[in-house]
Formats: sequence, C-alpha cells, structure tokens
Amino acid sequence: MALTRSQVVGQGAYLPERILTNADLAKIVDTDDAWIRQRTGITQRHIAAEGETTSDLGLAASQRALEVAGMRPDELDLIVCATSTPDETFPATATMIQARLGMTRGAAFDVQAVCSGFVYGLAVADNFIRAGQAKSALVVGAETFSRILDWTDRTTCVLFGDGAGAVVLRAAPGEGHAGDRGVLSTHLYSDGTHHDALYVDGGPSSTRTVGHLRMQGREVFRHAVVRMAEAIDTALESNGLTPGDIDWMVPHQANARIIEAMAKRLNLPHDRVVLTVDRHANTSAASIPLALAEAAGDGRIGTGDLVLLEAMGGGFTWGSALVRW
Repeated sequence: MALTRSQVVGQGAYLPERILTNADLAKIVDTDDAWIRQRTGITQRHIAAEGETTSDLGLAASQRALEVAGMRPDELDLIVCATSTPDETFPATATMIQARLGMTRGAAFDVQAVCSGFVYGLAVADNFIRAGQAKSALVVGAETFSRILDWTDRTTCVLFGDGAGAVVLRAAPGEGHAGDRGVLSTHLYSDGTHHDALYVDGGPSSTRTVGHLRMQGREVFRHAVVRMAEAIDTALESNGLTPGDIDWMVPHQANARIIEAMAKRLNLPHDRVVLTVDRHANTSAASIPLALAEAAGDGRIGTGDLVLLEAMGGGFTWGSALVRW
C-alpha cells in the first residue's frame, strides 16, 4: 500500500563552548569524578554561556541541519521545537527560531514532554506529513537545563547539560512496509501519577518562580528500564521486525547504566549503540538529535540503516520510534 513517509534529509547539532568537567563540579559541590562516572558514565557536560538562550542553541542546530539537507528556511512548512527550558513563558521558542531563520510561512510551535520531547516532536511532525498538511518539517530539541538545576544538590546537578539538535524531514513516497526509508512508526505514552519522581518545583501559575529540578533517581531508573522496554517491543511488533533487524539504537542519553540495560535486552553489541552521555550528560529533549547528528555526521549511520529511538522523561512520558535512514 503506497503512503507518504517522512524521510530524514538533514541533521545538525550545537553544543555551548563552555565545558564543565567532573573535576570542576567537585570544586562546587560534594562529589568526585569516580562517584559520577560509576553511577552515570558522565565525564563532562556543556553549559550555556551567560545570555546564551535555548533559542540560540536551537537556531545553530537548525541552520546546520538545513545546510546538510540543502534546503532554505522558506522551504519549510513546519517547525516543532521540543524543550522544557523555553526562552520565555510565551511565545514558543519555535517561533523565535522561525523568525531568526527568516521563515515567515507555515507554522511553528513547541512541545513539552521533557526528555521524551524529541520523540514526541518527531511524532507530531511525522503525522503532519503523513496527513498531507506539511511537505517538510524541522524538528528541534533544545535545552538549557543548567538554568533549572540546584547546584547544591549533588544528586541532580551532576547529571545534566545544555545543547541542541535538529533534523529536517521531507515527504517522500513509500510502499507501506518496513523497508521504506523514513519514519516507520512512533509510539507515545505517559502516566501523570508519577509526577513527584521527576519535576521542577515552580512555574508561573503556582510559585511565580522558575524553580529547580527535583528527582527520585531510583524510582526514575526503575520505571525507565521497564517502560522503554515496552515501547521498544511495541515499535518492533508494529513493523513486523525483531531486535536482530536493528542496525543502531540511539537512546535518550540519561544514564549509561540504563542504556546498557536496553542494549543487553536487545542483544545489541556496544558498537551498535550511539553513546554520547559521557561527553554531553543528559541534555533532555536535545540528547537524541545530538546523538543522531553525531552518528550520521561521522558516517556510522548510513542510508538504509534501521535506527531505533527511545526515551523517557518527567511526567512520566516515554516513547519510541523506528526510522529507516
């Protein structure tokens, strides 16, 4: 059955210049390099400069993705920006990126699903293209999590970093089977009863302040392993595929131990898992597109490869996507 697919035709990334190492953190909070590495696999993270905003990061990643795609901004029909750290309460960070790109047509808006944000944004853009409401789309994941961290809390401040990644999607014909190039399927979930396990204690309608990130690490870890495994199984079953068909897993980069658990469950060798958490830390909605841009840029991910994306974030939200590159 012929249908329209959303093919990935470009990707881009941006990381702030400043690097904060574990040794640097040990000077400001009670921690050390060995403690952080053992529990998370993280060695360093990038931190946005004073005055450097989420839209600044997203714009840079978007420009690079468009360059790779060989497209002009005015050829885009849609921009979806996944972020939990917008420049302002409103307007959407996506509209700021839109304006700075010079795009004055189509639509631009944000989605907020925390660390699952990029998978959610990809699903939204893919459905616009499948429905014929857009022929091209820019999906951005951009975060400045350093702005919502409690830098006295060693259980959370060591985990996160800033960055942005983006992909350009373009409509292309498909045959309706798993061999098609493009987004094969996306699968989204949430369960709001787990709010207290991961949240920011502030907002304009409650405390009038931004607040800080709060997390119950063990609870998040436990749910992440179970929920992401379920989302992966659903993605494979929906496309008549098996773990052996996966060429690359590009997971949300939250914790090396969670990523290892997912790879082991799928019997995927380490060299088929894109890992950036050691250098980027957890960049929330930016982590998957940052990893995609790196692996596609250096040639690891190539045309025809089956790529599995999976993520879980506060809410809880979680999801998966299968993309034939």
